[in-house]
Amino acid sequence: MKSSTRVAAVLVGAMLAISLAGCAANPPAAPEATTSVPAATATSTASVAQPTSDPPSVVDAEHNDADVTFAQMMTIHHQGALEMSELAAQQAASSEVKEVAATIEGAQLPEIQLMQSWLSAWGEPVEPGGHAGMDHGGMDMNGKSQEQVMAELQEGTGTEFDNQFLSSMIAHHEGAVAMAEEELRDGNNPQALELAQRIIDAQQIEIHQMQELLQNL
Repeated sequence: MKSSTRVAAVLVGAMLAISLAGCAANPPAAPEATTSVPAATATSTASVAQPTSDPPSVVDAEHNDADVTFAQMMTIHHQGALEMSELAAQQAASSEVKEVAATIEGAQLPEIQLMQSWLSAWGEPVEPGGHAGMDHGGMDMNGKSQEQVMAELQEGTGTEFDNQFLSSMIAHHEGAVAMAEEELRDGNNPQALELAQRIIDAQQIEIHQMQELLQNL
């Protein structure tokens, strides 16, 4: 091969090498659609996969008269506690008493909604018929009705109110514990039995807390 031909071949080879190196250093960008679609899909999947809890209305159909009475009467009993707690939020002198009232309201309002959903699922009335609730154990507080206690609380102020509220709510909680113990003895529905035990555990703790507050007033 002549020297001129060899020089030309070398030059062509060098140019080809430079061209290939440039392509390797700057690879073509992937199309936008290829990256954006999987990202959107991942976001959507993560959103759908968020855990959710069962709605409160999910309850076994199996129940007996004791379960119905428990749900009906504990709903009424809890509503009385809410009335007292709402009044304490306005009239209590102690921040600790207001905190107790807020805790009671935060726990018992969802329980009311839970029990009402059970009664609806069972095809039972939310409220007992006639005067079924009038003589039910646990509905009075130190021999006083809900109406009498509320009337006294509405007249109370300062430490006097706090004392009356704590004394009455302790008795109210003791009544709820007695009602829950009846459900554990006579009830049949597993969700109602579970709630009854939860009420006993929670309200016994709150009774102890309120007794300590009452001693320190």
